[in-house]
Amino acid sequence: MTNPLQYNINKPEKPLSDFVYCYSSLQNISNFTEGVIVPNGKIDLLFCKTTDNRFQIMLMGLETKPKPMPKLKVETFFAISFNPLALEYVFHESIAEFVDSGKELPNDFWDFSINDLDDFDAFCKKASQKIQSLLSSKIDSKKLQLFELIFATDGEVNIKDLSEKVSWSERQINRYFNQQLGISLKTYCSILRFQASLHHIKDGKLSPQLNFTDQSHFIKEIKKLSGVSPKELFKNQNDRFLQFLVYHAK
Repeated sequence: MTNPLQYNINKPEKPLSDFVYCYSSLQNISNFTEGVIVPNGKIDLLFCKTTDNRFQIMLMGLETKPKPMPKLKVETFFAISFNPLALEYVFHESIAEFVDSGKELPNDFWDFSINDLDDFDAFCKKASQKIQSLLSSKIDSKKLQLFELIFATDGEVNIKDLSEKVSWSERQINRYFNQQLGISLKTYCSILRFQASLHHIKDGKLSPQLNFTDQSHFIKEIKKLSGVSPKELFKNQNDRFLQFLVYHAK
């Protein structure tokens, strides 16, 4: 008999919430070989323990399409999901070069080790302290406001309105997204709208609850980012869509 999938989420305290979306853990996942990863609009830092007790740390770029879980036999992973501002103010680097991919980091990155995967709460505390120590002291207020507006509307805001509200030109905004994330603002907003739709689909609402043109457009966008129709996504057979479970709580 296999152990059931176990997952947990911790939200960061307010000082870090502009940069960290959540900390999450998934355990007993080695038998979930048919899992699907869908775009979530976050930059994920993954700390993995394999079934043969190896330790791996990965920094993932933004996903723009569904993809199967890696074939690596992972028993446990803890993740820190970052909002885009963390790239500039925590990591001090861009991830534009690895959209839909990632890069492996040294296995002592941020002084973590395989033993840190034994206690999720202790992991979250250690990660929070490390992120706080790396966080830049001066944050551009325009960028803070930009992402506050984008997140508050689940991506349903046009670039002209954003430009006017944050006093930043449309060209500058799009350049920032392409340089930091490797995708346009429009693409990023479509991912946020998709993520916001998952909560409705999970509750059985299979018609558009957000600003899609019509039912056909809704189905097309959901299928583009999840690989299946809203109806199939709602069924979530065999818990294939792990993020569909983990990211239900907004």
